[in-house]
Amino acid sequence: MGRGRLRIYLGAAPGVGKTYAMLSEAHRRVERGTDCVVGFVEHHDRPRTEVMLHGLELVPRREIEYRGTTFTEMDVDAVLARRPRVALVDELAHTNVPGSRNAKRWQDVEELLAAGIDVISTVNIQHLESLGDVVETITGIRQQETVPDEVVRRADQIELVDMSPQALRRRMAHGNIYQPDKVDAALSNYFRPGNLTALRELALLWVADRVDEYLQQYRGEHDIRSTWQARERIVVGLTGGPEGRTLIRRAARLAEKGAGGEVIAVYIARSDGLASASPKELAVQRTLVEDLGGTFHHVIGDDVPTALLDFSRGVNATQIVLGVSRRKSWQYVFGPGVGATVARESGPDLDVHLITHDEAGKGRGLPLARGTRLGRSRIIWGWLVGVAGPLLLTLALTRADVGPDLTNNVLLFLMLTVAAALLGGLRPALASATVGSALLNYFFTPPVHTWIIAEPEDVVAIAVFFAVAVSVASVVDLAARRTHQAARLRAESEILSLLAGSVLRGETSLDALLERVRETFAMESAALLERETDVDPWTCAGRVGDPGAIERPEDADVDMPVGDHMALALSGRVLPAEDRRVLAAFAAQAAVVLDRQRLQLQADRAKELAEGNRIRTALLAAVSHDLRTPLAAIKASVSSLRSDDVAWSEEDQAELLESIEEGADRLGGLVDNLLDMSRLQTGTVTPLIREIDLDEVVPMALVGVPEDSVHLDIPETLPMVAVDKGLLERAVANVVENAVKYSPDGPSASPVHVSASALGDRVELRVADRGPGVPDDAKERIFEPFQRYGDAPRGAGVGLGLAVARGFAEAMGGTLDAEDTPGGGLTMVLTLRTAPGRPRAQPELPTTTMT
Repeated sequence: MGRGRLRIYLGAAPGVGKTYAMLSEAHRRVERGTDCVVGFVEHHDRPRTEVMLHGLELVPRREIEYRGTTFTEMDVDAVLARRPRVALVDELAHTNVPGSRNAKRWQDVEELLAAGIDVISTVNIQHLESLGDVVETITGIRQQETVPDEVVRRADQIELVDMSPQALRRRMAHGNIYQPDKVDAALSNYFRPGNLTALRELALLWVADRVDEYLQQYRGEHDIRSTWQARERIVVGLTGGPEGRTLIRRAARLAEKGAGGEVIAVYIARSDGLASASPKELAVQRTLVEDLGGTFHHVIGDDVPTALLDFSRGVNATQIVLGVSRRKSWQYVFGPGVGATVARESGPDLDVHLITHDEAGKGRGLPLARGTRLGRSRIIWGWLVGVAGPLLLTLALTRADVGPDLTNNVLLFLMLTVAAALLGGLRPALASATVGSALLNYFFTPPVHTWIIAEPEDVVAIAVFFAVAVSVASVVDLAARRTHQAARLRAESEILSLLAGSVLRGETSLDALLERVRETFAMESAALLERETDVDPWTCAGRVGDPGAIERPEDADVDMPVGDHMALALSGRVLPAEDRRVLAAFAAQAAVVLDRQRLQLQADRAKELAEGNRIRTALLAAVSHDLRTPLAAIKASVSSLRSDDVAWSEEDQAELLESIEEGADRLGGLVDNLLDMSRLQTGTVTPLIREIDLDEVVPMALVGVPEDSVHLDIPETLPMVAVDKGLLERAVANVVENAVKYSPDGPSASPVHVSASALGDRVELRVADRGPGVPDDAKERIFEPFQRYGDAPRGAGVGLGLAVARGFAEAMGGTLDAEDTPGGGLTMVLTLRTAPGRPRAQPELPTTTMT
């Protein structure tokens, strides 16, 4: 039985209706008579989704005991035993409860597909593994449940489920996604308009790229060379002249008129030396293209119009932008020009724009047609002129009643020999000289029609003819070869100039360099391989193109050693020997880029060490005062108590002892923070993650804080969190103490509000004060070590409390951020992960359970 087909409903954001769309599709298939069952669908108490389950066959779920709690997961064995035609499996990125058949639900789906069962599933864009860092940057939330991109890319169908941010927020406000008591928190956090707009753009771009992959794959499988104008791709043909900037800007304006337009600039280095490109100008144009969001390509082609059209069709371009020729009118005798040729041969699938510019008609260098490598047609014409030409000339001269004398005949045959040399090179010219000498002897030297030459001067004439013909052919051929070599060196120098420019610009991407190598030499794949010693296996430091095509230099069509234990390997075709010089430069540059990347990593580590030294220096400066203050207070109180000159009353003694206790507490807190910061800087903080109830830890963190200064609101229904109890207690204590420190005193005093709520797979602990607040540009600085914002009094601490709190939060996989308190003040938001597999109090927010 063949493999089943996978259809995925990809959600642009949580709550857009993926599960509803999946169930609607199931009802349509059931109505058509398809055997369709529900393997796993979670409706999360949403009435409309729950109604859609009616009328569909549900496969009983499997119950799993884990840490004293019963959970339900999809029963893969039951679905396989039922063998439906189609199975609905929600939440593709879901992590199964320990003890399940597979760790991830997408692995369950793979089993069903392998058994020949079609699967319809759902996933949100933020759960794609490659987008994890991007989503975290946008939303501030790291997705714990992800699915490999390749799993989704292999789907036979992907349907985007989209909704505008405004409509989704209205759906949220109407209570169609969460319970009313959770709506406000969701709208002010994950479901902010900016977050939803960014996620929507990510989804649209990802699906557009996937559609483009489908299109390219289909065109390749069906050998379709014509352009399909599904997306505006505008190729700009550059010559390296100053008009290139005008062409690039015009192409960018054309791309802006079409949705998703793309600008692709290409410079084709002609091996015949016709182009006189300025490397400096090309570098400027490359920067301009990249600034406008396009890409720059550099390829080599003997026939510029053909190479340009092949490149354009290869990238499925829809338009070509070229500049009006710079040649003067008389120079058109050498040919119609690149623009006219491209326009004539582009066909109906490519639109060609000829753009006027200031350089049009100002002239350019004469085309040196002899520089090109001789093609098959040139060689054929050379042999025809060199062999058939003398025969036809002889026929014409013998038919004439009164023909030229021998001297003029020699000049006519010499003309054909030179023409053969110009067209076909040395060999056709030598053949023309030989045939011409024989024909002159037989038909035009007395006695005619014999091989005998009666007059000595005729012998000299024919000998001189042969010698001159051979000499001219040799000189012409040598000039052609020298011109070709010069042109090739020019093309190589242009490529090397661009390569040097990339070095000067500081481009350090190995993949970008390998892609340039692959593109320049028209290869299928390129890889940089290395090994430690001669007996160690080869490892891949970087690869572009066909994955897995090259594992060793021996597997490649071309390999270029770089030192003793590194090689640049290419597959696709065998390169001529003269191309290896340029390839050697690329290989050396690839090795330099790899070394630069590794040196950058070492520099980053050195920077971390330097940062540690900076912190130690700041520590010494801070300790000189902030630790001395409590020590001085303790010293003064102890000295007073030990003094025999004063008789202290019980109240005075109690006050002095209280001062000693307060100083010791402050000193202990400072020392603890200093030690904690040292542990964080050296990376020795190893959290012991356990499942803990938040209401067991937070009250303990408030010990030492005045009771009337904090209002605590920790619901008992919160899920358990996966944290280190000690680190969490210290983090919360530092945050609360900082909030109390900056809270107003006097009649306007307001207690610090400490509350907690569950949002999806995380729990947020909020510590809100009514203090002076912090401007947006300073919200990150307050988390740096030894930073005290505003007019905090000396002795109020060394500025490590929040830095230590954030460090502990991140060590436990959480975050600590600052927000404005509505009405004034600052709110610290401590985000913690819920314990895996624990039941949640409400539908999860940023995970695949959202529909």
